[in-house]
Amino acid sequence: MALHILTICYLIASVTFILGLKMLSHPESARRGNLVAAAGMTIGIFGTIFLFEQEVAGRPAHLNNTVLIFVALTIGAILGFISAKKIKMTAMPEMVSLFNGMGGACAMLISIIEFNHYLHTAIRPVGNLIFLTEELTTVSIIAIVAGLVIGSISFAGSIVAWGKLRGIVGDTTFKGQRNLNMFFLLVLAAAVVTFIIKTPVTSDELSGVSLPGGAVAQSSWAITSFHIYLFYGILALSLLYGVLFVLPIGGADMPVVISLLNSFTGVAAACAGFMYNNQAMLTGGILVGAAGTLLTILMCKAMNRSLLNVIVGSWGETAAAAGATSNEQGAIKEISLSDASMVMSYATKVLIVPGYGLAVAQAQHICHELEKILEEKGVEVKYAIHPVAGRMPGHMNVLLAEADVSYEKLLEMEDANDEFKTTDVVLVLGANDVVNPAAKNDPESPIYGMPILEVQQAKTVIVNKRSMKPGYAGIENDLFFQPKTAMLFGDAKKVLQNLCAEIKAG
Repeated sequence: MALHILTICYLIASVTFILGLKMLSHPESARRGNLVAAAGMTIGIFGTIFLFEQEVAGRPAHLNNTVLIFVALTIGAILGFISAKKIKMTAMPEMVSLFNGMGGACAMLISIIEFNHYLHTAIRPVGNLIFLTEELTTVSIIAIVAGLVIGSISFAGSIVAWGKLRGIVGDTTFKGQRNLNMFFLLVLAAAVVTFIIKTPVTSDELSGVSLPGGAVAQSSWAITSFHIYLFYGILALSLLYGVLFVLPIGGADMPVVISLLNSFTGVAAACAGFMYNNQAMLTGGILVGAAGTLLTILMCKAMNRSLLNVIVGSWGETAAAAGATSNEQGAIKEISLSDASMVMSYATKVLIVPGYGLAVAQAQHICHELEKILEEKGVEVKYAIHPVAGRMPGHMNVLLAEADVSYEKLLEMEDANDEFKTTDVVLVLGANDVVNPAAKNDPESPIYGMPILEVQQAKTVIVNKRSMKPGYAGIENDLFFQPKTAMLFGDAKKVLQNLCAEIKAG
């Protein structure tokens, strides 16, 4: 009976994961989707705690200390709740990376624990040969090793990504780094294949071996002490590769990396679900892995770069060459606050382009206030969103949603590009590479071919930046030197506050 109830719990959890993911596709239902998926996860967790031991009656109980389990759940829930409540919007990518890394660590530890469980219950009939006879097939071994490798890479890579986003870890590149990464990857692959291959067992070694339950020794999985050392060698290599994999990747590529590592964690969780025959973990892991992979591909497409180029290359290598001619582009034109407020007040349509500078200044609320002030004067205001703006997928959407900006006002890149031609003023707030015309006009530019927000098609472009410092691609922005572009320097929040005051006074 317990088995059937647990199966129903897993089925309910799986269905809620699918429904929750579907609801996340629209901001109006996203919050509800999170709650639906969380409810399903709760059902799966408590079903496992109270019913899993009965399901495996006759075998060693895995959940034999519910007190410790609930202590861990309580501590984790408290830490997660406090972190989510106190986190600033600018630090959201860091929290996503950190939490994703914890998921990878869980998958890694599950693989280690399960492998050791099988070792402790194995039979050692001849010398250093070990027969793993507890239903440990080659497919199970592959699931254990896959969870170990993918979970370890996700954990180590996510921690490095967290450090880079927090400013603790810098972009570290050195000569031959790509070759070194490829070398470690090949060594890791070779170690995994070696581990999976079954150790041949001769008939002499099997003679006199008595396995419990009348099992046939020839069908058992036999390993040596070498395999045990190799298992932990694979763990070390995976952690090292996870660090080396993310270390050279620049800030402009962080949204893609976070999405990719998120898909890694999903796949690792699916491997754990396979090991435990846990349908909820399997479904959840597959959904996260598939969604993360699809999002990664879409973001690479938005940057006009292949995933391999993001992983093994970076814009920074060509940035110096690209920036060598930047001094010959001409002079910039500045605009005063009063002139900017007047231009925007008398405009018919204004498009706002949010970037990471807006997030850093925590100016999303005052930006929404500016929108409302302009609309009171009869100005149509919308927002143009680039898919890779910010430091994580959907960063700008989440930022503006926090300020209660209507989702209907958020234009995706293709729709925004259609409207720039009829726009009087474009206000660029902290965005850089995603509005650089060099991506369309300069074949020598390292970002050439990357789809951008074509703000230069508007009648007037006002760019708010703290300074002329290049963006994460490391190159000058041709937009800043165009005749229709005016620079409005200063902190985004302070500038927007002053703009609001000027427009109200006018």
